[in-house]
Amino acid sequence: MFGPKPLTNLEQFKWSCRLKNLVIRHAELTDATQLCNAERETAKTPGLLVSRPSEFNTAAFERKILALKDDGLYLVAEWNDQIVGHALLEPMGLEALEHVMSLTIVVHPDYVGQGIGHVLMTRLLQWAGDRPGLVKVELRVREVNRRARHLYLKFGFVEEGRLQKRIRLPDGNLIADITMAWFTPDHRSGSNAG
Repeated sequence: MFGPKPLTNLEQFKWSCRLKNLVIRHAELTDATQLCNAERETAKTPGLLVSRPSEFNTAAFERKILALKDDGLYLVAEWNDQIVGHALLEPMGLEALEHVMSLTIVVHPDYVGQGIGHVLMTRLLQWAGDRPGLVKVELRVREVNRRARHLYLKFGFVEEGRLQKRIRLPDGNLIADITMAWFTPDHRSGSNAG
């Protein structure tokens, strides 16, 4: 439904953040191994991702990259030829939800606090705001991930609910998953227009 939209005429552009020459570009199949390894590392910190490190595989990343080339957006943040973050918007897969996309964003552990999440989120929401028919972007974030929750609130996401005791951490503790949403400019303030 949505199809790829070029980031710019050059298909990539540089942003200023704490990392000079950070490049944001579309994910490519050759990125799958690096993306998989980065998520494995991120998952080692309990409460950041739902999946455990052993649950990631490169083939799944390859499938996701291919699937989102035509119907969604998969971006990577690259610095000094290394992927330091990635983010994606993917359709929900049902006709009744074709106006909604799901957001995932991961800043790789050694690069947290450098502004990469801000840059990726800016680009994702610019893209989402330009999509005809898109009304809502949804995400889930663990209650213990305060840094991510702060970023989402800063970008205008609102908390829609808490799924209590949804995630079991490796130590056995149960934590909540928080559902949050961002609405395109024409659909803010509870408007049903569209």
